[in-house]
Amino acid sequence: MGNGVKKAILPAAGLGTRFLPATKASPKEMLPIVDKPMIQYAVEEAERCGIKEFVVITGRHKRSIEDHFDTIFELEENLKQKGKENLLREINSLSHLNFAYIRQGRALGLGHAILQAMPFVKDEPFAVLLSDDIIDPDESLLQEMIGLYNRFEAPVIALEEVPEEEIHRYGVVAGEWEDGDIFRITDLIEKPSREEAPSNLAIIGRYVLTPDIFKILDGMEPGRGGEYQLTDALKGLLKKRTLYGFRFRGRRYDAGDKFGFLKATVSLALKNSGISDAFGQYLTEIVEELRKDVARQP
Repeated sequence: MGNGVKKAILPAAGLGTRFLPATKASPKEMLPIVDKPMIQYAVEEAERCGIKEFVVITGRHKRSIEDHFDTIFELEENLKQKGKENLLREINSLSHLNFAYIRQGRALGLGHAILQAMPFVKDEPFAVLLSDDIIDPDESLLQEMIGLYNRFEAPVIALEEVPEEEIHRYGVVAGEWEDGDIFRITDLIEKPSREEAPSNLAIIGRYVLTPDIFKILDGMEPGRGGEYQLTDALKGLLKKRTLYGFRFRGRRYDAGDKFGFLKATVSLALKNSGISDAFGQYLTEIVEELRKDVARQP
């Protein structure tokens, strides 16, 4: 069976408060991890799955996202004249993709952001990628989720086992294991306390959804924090159809906070052929200096 998922939604209207002052006038999604903005890693991940149509949900101060995925004639000509063919190929590597941009006037939650894409998606299944969840490029999470959608023709949500002390930061699912890492979901709870959590399976930022979610989102009342929570909409969808989770066992970096962003930067820098050797040597030197400092302490 072919890939039934042809479109992806990239929510990018958040305020990025955890990275202030860097995000005061610049989108969090455009913060660079090594030599690419955060959002480009999500686009490349989807593109490897055969997705070529993207809708980016934007807000104020987000025009640089549109500019990044647009053609810049002057830059291309400059690179051509200087014979920098490798750089030219790099900046044009996503030029075959189609992007649409929809402004979310107010940041009213992930569910509200996804609802804005309804005219673009119409009656097709679609993927949602949260770009501050960086999935290691060597992993195949989204591809496996699309494979499950093609098999079951049902929504698929990425799950990850998280420590109990972090469970309150996530949407959490209840249900039962079906086969390997496939989990049949029976309930979803948004940011429960440790005592309320039905499991340690947290929802992470990859979804394959069906278009009937839009009707539920459109009829919802605001939930926690006055926002339209996607978890609440999925809970409503669960009353009408089966939902599956897929447990991810690979490497994910929560680049939505500073520590996770730094971990993603270090890990992806060590995979970058242009700097990996020198950067690895630098890290080794830094660790050795720290060891010496510790040894000198009384």
